[in-house]
Amino acid sequence: MEIKQHIPNFLTSLNVLCGTLAIFFALNASIDLSLWLIFAGALFDFSDGFAARALKAYSEMGKELDSLADLISFGAAPAAIWSTIIKYQLTGSYDTDFFTLSLPQQVLTLLPFTMVAFAALRLAKFNIDTRQTESFLGLTTTATGIFTAAFAYKFIETPDWFTWLSPTFILIMIGFFCAMLISEVPMFSLKFKNMKWAENKERFVLLFLAIVFIALLGVGGIAAVILYYILVSTAKWILGIK
Repeated sequence: MEIKQHIPNFLTSLNVLCGTLAIFFALNASIDLSLWLIFAGALFDFSDGFAARALKAYSEMGKELDSLADLISFGAAPAAIWSTIIKYQLTGSYDTDFFTLSLPQQVLTLLPFTMVAFAALRLAKFNIDTRQTESFLGLTTTATGIFTAAFAYKFIETPDWFTWLSPTFILIMIGFFCAMLISEVPMFSLKFKNMKWAENKERFVLLFLAIVFIALLGVGGIAAVILYYILVSTAKWILGIK
């Protein structure tokens, strides 16, 4: 087998590594490092598919490896970040020992990990669903991970903006994202197959909005773009607009 056939899987493996390290740092009170590793994982997630198409290096192994990588980087890592943020809100510290928490507090910090189960269901569904070739049904794990990283960045950067944020609200938000992961809401793929306007109009609009929101809100603006993506897709689905 030619070396080029291994390039997409190598990039996917880097996604796995980023996700694994993101979990480690999130659970060790370094959310700032964790969120950047999720962003790096997303970059590798986009580039492995692009490389596979450019090099015509598709494989069943690559498909399965990609799902495993996404589960780690955009399912488990975001859950670890939310768990650490909830622990911070409960105790005022990111590095409080889990076993010093009260039982109700322990339960609250563990609940975000339900995201992993829903991410696994979403990825398994995608792998066997022949309807999801050009677009998606339900929110992708990648979008979920990117939203979490961007939101966490803004939370760390400007905590005064989030005095309203509570563990209960976070868990409601996690519940919303879990529901979106396994929903039947049609959502266009965020990956560019080429640079033609006609085939990527929605992606270019989203990219433009990302630039605007990032200019206004910094990295945290990416979270606003993901919310726009979810709300517009859901509204079009409810109204029957294709």
